[in-house]
Amino acid sequence: MDSSLLTENGESYSKALGNRQVQMIAIGGAIGVGLFLGAGGKLHQVGPSLIFSYAICGVAAYFVMRALGELVLHEPSSGSFVTYARKFIGPWAGFASGWMYWLNWAMTGIAEITAVAIYVHKWLPDVPQWITALIALGVLLAVNLLSVKVFGELEFWFSVVKVLAIVVFLVTGAGLVLTSADIGGTPAGVSNLTGHSGLFPAGIGIALMTLQAVIFAYSAIEVVGIAAGETKDARKVLPKAINGVVWRIGVFYVGSVLLLAMLLPWPFYSGDESPFVTVFSRLGIPGIGDVMNAVVLTAALSSVNSGLYSTGRILRSLAEKGEAPSFVSRMSSRQVPYGGILFTSVAYVLGVVLNYLVPKEAFDIAIAIASLGVISTWATLIFCQLRLRQAALRGELERPSYRMPWAPYSGWATLAFLVLVVVLMGFSDGAEKIAFSSIPVLAVVLAVGWRFVKRRERTPLG
Repeated sequence: MDSSLLTENGESYSKALGNRQVQMIAIGGAIGVGLFLGAGGKLHQVGPSLIFSYAICGVAAYFVMRALGELVLHEPSSGSFVTYARKFIGPWAGFASGWMYWLNWAMTGIAEITAVAIYVHKWLPDVPQWITALIALGVLLAVNLLSVKVFGELEFWFSVVKVLAIVVFLVTGAGLVLTSADIGGTPAGVSNLTGHSGLFPAGIGIALMTLQAVIFAYSAIEVVGIAAGETKDARKVLPKAINGVVWRIGVFYVGSVLLLAMLLPWPFYSGDESPFVTVFSRLGIPGIGDVMNAVVLTAALSSVNSGLYSTGRILRSLAEKGEAPSFVSRMSSRQVPYGGILFTSVAYVLGVVLNYLVPKEAFDIAIAIASLGVISTWATLIFCQLRLRQAALRGELERPSYRMPWAPYSGWATLAFLVLVVVLMGFSDGAEKIAFSSIPVLAVVLAVGWRFVKRRERTPLG
């Protein structure tokens, strides 16, 4: 059996990712800096109501993953949703979704690199943050350029660290709550959920405004679908990986935020450090805050690592159709799409520059714009699944046995929710409003880009 996946121009990806690595990439994709860092600022902003935001977005993420699973089992592809958008919606949709996904990871990379600098600054306050960010980017770029096997192995261990840390936190946090332990002079307990102006201290309207940031926290769950093209026995491995992500979302995300809200009163948290570091530092155990800081640093590095990996494949898929610069389609002798990886790294370097100039503003705006990319990617996957189902009903293809539950109603409900999140961004006064205002600009850029691509196709060479 051939051990590679041929792309449209004849070059192939190495099927170097095994079950162990794909399982952990799937889990790691569902645990990122959005939870490890972003939850602190949002808890301070809206209090315990953040639990409901995570639960609601978790349901949407569940349906997105199931839609992705059905599409992947229908046709495993490293082009992932770009391939599916092109097939089930049209060529323009593949172009638009691919570049929106790249925008998502470009902006996410800026946020993650800033997070790396913030975490390291805790230990090395005299070292400029941009230097730390640049070193981290250089190391991860080298890893991605070596081979997919090296990427998979590094991401496996990154994910192991994150999962172990979350498990330790859940067990420890549950014990602290059950024993009403004193955490820096404040007793832990269920009373912290309602004892400080109630579950919705800022009001339901402000709580709804956090949905955008929470969706960003769930971003990267789709990386397991992109890894399908480089996975041995994808049709057997991927359903297990996707099912694993679904229940871990509930335990890791919703469970963690619930415990954080019970361990300390919500005003104690802030956006200046990880809420996990806040809790463990207040326990008074020497070095425990530093250990958690190392863990959340791992989470940020993992996200940058995944961003370089996934955008390299997506850009190559676009370039094969003439929808991205030809440079990004280049493959190395190790079957690594180095052109796309280097292209994304340029955007990450700009993130280092922004981190140097306006670190706080860059982080917030990057997360908000990245969320638009996440929402467009999720919507694309849902809509493609709806089209796949319609094609199957017409007898044009056969649906795989692994299917989207309660289709098509679950799909339409998820799409309606995603539209609501975008609309709510327009009512914000912060970075979300800036991101919302950028939507017309992005639409114009994509329209002009697509028109340029089509015109170039019609222009004869020579």
